[in-house]
Amino acid sequence: MSTSNNRSRVPGPKSRQLAQRLRQVESRNVTFISEDFPVFWESARGSWVTDVDGNRFLDLTGAFAVASLGHNPPSLREAIEKQIKKLWHGMGDVHPNAVKVDLLEALKDLAPGALSRSILSSSGAEAVESALKTARLATGRPGVIAFEGGYHGMSYGALTVTDRDDFKNPFSGQLGSWAVHSPYPDSLHGIAEDRCLESLDRFLKSSAGLEAPIGALLVEPMQGRGGVRIPKPFFLQGLRDIARRYDLMLIADEIFTGLGRTGRMFGVDHSSVVPDLLCVGKALTNGFPLSACIGTPEAMNAWPASDGEAIHTSTFLGNPLGCAMALASLRDLRARRLARRAAKAGDAWKRELQQALGGHPSVAEVRGIGLMIGIELVKDKPTLAPDSELAGRVVTGCLQKGLILLSGGIHRNVLTLTPPLTITEREMAGATTILAEVLHSSPLPLRERVQGEGGQQPLGISGLRTLTRPPKLPATDLSPNGRGV
Repeated sequence: MSTSNNRSRVPGPKSRQLAQRLRQVESRNVTFISEDFPVFWESARGSWVTDVDGNRFLDLTGAFAVASLGHNPPSLREAIEKQIKKLWHGMGDVHPNAVKVDLLEALKDLAPGALSRSILSSSGAEAVESALKTARLATGRPGVIAFEGGYHGMSYGALTVTDRDDFKNPFSGQLGSWAVHSPYPDSLHGIAEDRCLESLDRFLKSSAGLEAPIGALLVEPMQGRGGVRIPKPFFLQGLRDIARRYDLMLIADEIFTGLGRTGRMFGVDHSSVVPDLLCVGKALTNGFPLSACIGTPEAMNAWPASDGEAIHTSTFLGNPLGCAMALASLRDLRARRLARRAAKAGDAWKRELQQALGGHPSVAEVRGIGLMIGIELVKDKPTLAPDSELAGRVVTGCLQKGLILLSGGIHRNVLTLTPPLTITEREMAGATTILAEVLHSSPLPLRERVQGEGGQQPLGISGLRTLTRPPKLPATDLSPNGRGV
């Protein structure tokens, strides 16, 4: 798990050559390229990735929290090989394939409560778009309350409800004005669940004159790319109560948290809450572009029956290869009890990381739920000023020693660990050792107090904004940030 076991420097010569070729043919905004980043993957198995230079890496990202079963699991290979001999593309909304029906029935059996009817898509953002459209049809109201720090995708509807100005500002003239953002709990930074709920309730009581009346609440049960922020269970329960009181659709975005990642099948299960709509993706297939928005019959019946021309569909809806992979993935996930394993392994690893890293002056907190763990790095613990530069150095330093990880959070200062749910105790112990080595070898930042960071933050109606304004990253920050974290 260190460079001493690798065949070349990192990145190796083949990765560097490919980076130069990529620069000539891809938009420069897509892939971050520097002297030390990235490596180009050639193969992967289990928790391990091999790059084009023969170097091996332990993947602590699960390839954006997708490879929950590990990379290249035999059960999915068999499913692909069997399906590809029969049918690999169909006409999903005209002459459907049989395996699509099998998957929709499996999702009905898996989802909590009365969630039983689905819209299939290709990406997480598309599943969110399906949920937004469903809520609009079901309530007749276009407005949506999302949450600060939330990430829901890059398509225009999903981007409107995402709380990232660096993603939104370049396209502000084309984004809608129907979304507002409410505070999301963050115990480290003094944002309590009850205050968030009170703020939301006050806003809704005074929202009668809004140009876009509110019809839905869109929430991640736990924020993944937002920095692994984990509210107490009563927060989601409070949102369910508020949604009922104001006749709103409650949408749970479980693209990141769903299907075992948090130690339960779904993040909402920790709160015993059943939303009106639930979005899944990422781990659904363990690696094929497929997602779903699952709703109650009442919510989904807001859509008109098809008259031969669906008003929301796509060419690859219900792709048979993706459906076959999803069925195999769900069978494997349940048969191997990987959600239960994630709960046990994640709790042990979190304690190990807290012991190994918690005393470091730049580690503000090690937190997590299941195998979704965040390590928040700061310049100064009293002020909690985010240290995105240190996070970038740790990501790069770990890559040199054979670990793949990413930084998350709106400041990109939270090391985010979402490995395959099959990661072994030995692999986690080795990763902890390398993380500690890299972190303790990184130079400490100058201690500068930053006014306004940390401590109690004022909430209330002023905390709900049509356009969010998170603090900006320093211009020198070049820490790579993955699309899925």
